[in-house]
Amino acid sequence: MSQDIAYTNARLLDPASGLDAPGGLLTRGDRIIGVGPRLFNEGVPPGTIVVDLAGRCLAPGFVDMRVAIGEPGEEHKESIQTASRAAAAGGVTALACLPDTDPPIDDVSGVEFIARRAREVKLVKIFAQAAVTRGLEGRELAEIGLLDEAGAVAFTDGATPVADARVMAGALSYASTFGTVIVQHPEEPSLARGGAMNGGELSTRLGLPGVPRAAEVILIERDLRLVAMTGGRYHAAHVSTREGVEEIRAAKQRGLPVTCDTSPAYFTLTEADVGEYRTFAKLSPPLRTADDQAALLEGLADGTIDAIASDHRPQDQDSKRLPFAQAAFGIIGLETLLPLTLAQVANGRLSLARALGAITHRPADILRLPLGRLAPGRAADLTVFDPDQRWTIDEAGFRSKSKNSPFHGWKVTGRTVRCVVDGRSVFHAEAAAAN
Repeated sequence: MSQDIAYTNARLLDPASGLDAPGGLLTRGDRIIGVGPRLFNEGVPPGTIVVDLAGRCLAPGFVDMRVAIGEPGEEHKESIQTASRAAAAGGVTALACLPDTDPPIDDVSGVEFIARRAREVKLVKIFAQAAVTRGLEGRELAEIGLLDEAGAVAFTDGATPVADARVMAGALSYASTFGTVIVQHPEEPSLARGGAMNGGELSTRLGLPGVPRAAEVILIERDLRLVAMTGGRYHAAHVSTREGVEEIRAAKQRGLPVTCDTSPAYFTLTEADVGEYRTFAKLSPPLRTADDQAALLEGLADGTIDAIASDHRPQDQDSKRLPFAQAAFGIIGLETLLPLTLAQVANGRLSLARALGAITHRPADILRLPLGRLAPGRAADLTVFDPDQRWTIDEAGFRSKSKNSPFHGWKVTGRTVRCVVDGRSVFHAEAAAAN
């Protein structure tokens, strides 16, 4: 019989139920069997392993719905093993990887490969998002029904937008049959082509080709029309502009089945952080203006933006240490997801419940995963964090194989102390420090 484990002296945080109180939690094997403020009022049951959390926060394990992993094809940038280690250190117990690998995840064997490798590594839970179109080429739909049956949790062409309106309409219509979601990289490709940063006065001054903010909203507006026509579930990834947030807010008010996410980079940095051509600040979509940043935080606060995803995209030094226009897009984010999100709680822009909800039950619900909640019968996926621990982000300490973070040297507050997946401790800060 599995050993019972009691987590005592915790600050219980469950955004889905509104729970925020001192208390305890009891697990048996891979399940939660009890949770609440008065759970251990009469003592811990005999024979139970006790983990005293000394007042630290105990939350559902974080769910990251947008992670690029190099495996298969670019394991020199990131493998499932190193991504899993980085996720565990960041408190992420479940992640959904993108299909833009080599070869792309556009058939059942690709979905099964990800599931098999995750079982072999046996750290965090990894779910595959499958391609919308064969080969990510935007022309012919992948076998959405078969891929859904095989375990794909969403459908997207990753960092490539589905540009053809007829193809997108077909994807939304077909996916609606299975209740799954189409995730779009909302960037009109002919407007964004060749762009390296946000289009505007700064890009002109730096002599860099710009991506206009209209590129995002034009594709979102088109897609929302297709959602209204087909009834399909639609998710806009890494929304970065005020106009994009406003369009999604209006669509939700009309009752359309629409969700969206953003990432910490977009509400923490602006185009000014490109500075002297810093390629570690080169993202797709690009960093925008301070006004866009404010709109993202407003959207998170009022629930227009459903989720916060790390948008983890590892790149090696050869891909980043190039002239800005030629450098690869993307930053890593698994290990900085928590402190950068908590920074918005500290400055009063987000409530703790709203911030944690955006990295727990809300992304889990979008992906139809029974995760992100502290409740009896649920998976024992837990994140323990110290909201007051101050530390300095240091790329040398990253578990990720790549180091492309613009946050190196930042002083932040809030750090994962322990990460538990299916009742197994997969990261413990004190043990990691000792090693």
